Amino acid sequence: MQITTDAIRELRELTSAGLMECKRALQESGGNIEAAAARLRGRGYEIAKKKEDRVARQGLVEAYIHTGGRIGALVEVNCESDFVARTPDFKDLAHDLAMQVVASSPCCVSREDSPDGREVADEQCLLLQPYIKDPSKTVGDVVAEVVTRVRENIKVGRFVRFELGCDEQDG
Repeated sequence: MQITTDAIRELRELTSAGLMECKRALQESGGNIEAAAARLRGRGYEIAKKKEDRVARQGLVEAYIHTGGRIGALVEVNCESDFVARTPDFKDLAHDLAMQVVASSPCCVSREDSPDGREVADEQCLLLQPYIKDPSKTVGDVVAEVVTRVRENIKVGRFVRFELGCDEQDG
């Protein structure tokens, strides 16, 4: 089957995968863009899974203050190299994570990090929450997508959220 450059371009814009990866996925899916995108997402999760044990000691701390200055957050996001920490993909992810913390007020990064080891709902774990910019994905899905693009492990280290008039127990 002949794969057009327009189809490759459309898939690349949809998934941010490399050109050859897009072409290969389209060939494997018979030119079906949705099926090719699903294949690429699956490969992305496999790549992210392989990298999750790698040490991530570089990164950045991102601040976000919501309009009006009444709510803000600091988020530590780690990666393997300072080179990746300076990329637009990584910086955008860190900014979006800080916005997510402000908007959704999670109590922990993941279930493993829950306070006092208590059981918490998905909505309270940052990585399990629906992503504010695309609720069809979780925050963990978005992190995995960036791992696929930058080819390094990314971890959300920690975060803190501040809101005027609230103490720690209130949120």
